[in-house]
Amino acid sequence: MCSGCKAQHENIEWSSNGSVTLRVRKPEHLSGIDAIVLPGGESTTMSMLLESSTLFDPIAGLLNEGLPAFGTCAGMILLSAKVLDGRSDQRNFDSIDVTVQRNGYGRQLASFEADLNVEGLDAPFRSVFIRAPKVVAVGADVEVLATVTAADGTEAPALCRNGPVMVSSFHPELTDDPRLHELWLAQ
Repeated sequence: MCSGCKAQHENIEWSSNGSVTLRVRKPEHLSGIDAIVLPGGESTTMSMLLESSTLFDPIAGLLNEGLPAFGTCAGMILLSAKVLDGRSDQRNFDSIDVTVQRNGYGRQLASFEADLNVEGLDAPFRSVFIRAPKVVAVGADVEVLATVTAADGTEAPALCRNGPVMVSSFHPELTDDPRLHELWLAQ
């Protein structure tokens, strides 16, 4: 992106690795993007904001055309094919063949951290699970890159990828470790 663009868009940030990030708040912000991150938050609220800002359909169109996407926690819910325990009017993008259960590991008090062994990384990744969605099913083409052991002793996928779409049950953005974002961008 040209340096003159920064003056036109107050929502542009330049990172130390040379990438440019843009906060997408309006449909016109989607013009020319190479990828999108759907962050953690509250998926119902995010879905409603995507609708009220008229961003849902344009993002859905870009995802259907193959736009790379990384969804973390609530972003995972929005990108998933099926959501259990969601609102009946909540829309999701159906961009990766996973079924998720909202708050699958419990409410706020059940939040936890875990070191995950991630395929493609040379050392464990510290992961923060806050009211996290639990992956309960994955499609045949979905690659599980990491699993987590829940408090009840069961294992569940925590990081999945299918083509240009990667999703995590946890919040990598709450750590100072850029390796998952780098792994996603390198695909």
